[in-house]
Amino acid sequence: MPTRIRLQRHGKKGKPFYQIVIADSRSKRDGKYIDNIGSYNPNTNPATIELNFESAVNWIQKGAQPSDTMRAILSYKGVMMYDHLMRGVAKGAFTEEVAKEKFANWQGDKDGKIQGKKDSLATAKEKKDAEILAAEVEVNAKRAADIAAKNKPEEPEVEEETIEEVSPAAEETTEEKAAE
Repeated sequence: MPTRIRLQRHGKKGKPFYQIVIADSRSKRDGKYIDNIGSYNPNTNPATIELNFESAVNWIQKGAQPSDTMRAILSYKGVMMYDHLMRGVAKGAFTEEVAKEKFANWQGDKDGKIQGKKDSLATAKEKKDAEILAAEVEVNAKRAADIAAKNKPEEPEVEEETIEEVSPAAEETTEEKAAE
C-alpha cells in the first residue's frame, strides 16, 4: 500500500486550513487517512505549521512519499534534513552525536531567520499604524478647526464715523450765514 504525506483541506471558501495526514495514495483528497500528524494554516503571516516531528520522521523513514507541497513544508520544518542526517549515520559517514549537533546548528540558524522575519513584519506594522494614526490626528485637528470656525459667533461690524474736516473758508461762510 503506497502511502503519501499530504494536505487535507478544511476551512471555508477563500480561507483554507489544512490537516497534514498520512493517507493511501488511492484515497480521496479529503477522504480516509491513516494518521494525522499536524496542521498548516497559510492564512497567517508567516504561515502557521504545527507538526509532530517524530511521527513525520518515522513515516518518512518507513517510505511514505510526501506531495510536492508537503516536501516543501517538511524541508522548512527540518524533517527532510533530519532524515538525510540519519541516513548518513546509518551509512557510517558520521556519528549520531555529530548529526544531532549539525541539526541543532541548522535549526538555530533557521529559527533566527524566522524570528528576524517576524520582527521585521512587526516593526513594519507598527510603522504603518503610526503613519495612519498621524494622518487621522491631522484630519481630526482640521475638522475641529472647521467646526470651531463655523460655530464662532459673528461679531457685528462697527462702522467708523467719519468726521468731515471743514476747511477755514467754509467755516467763515457758515458763520456768516449763522449771523444773518
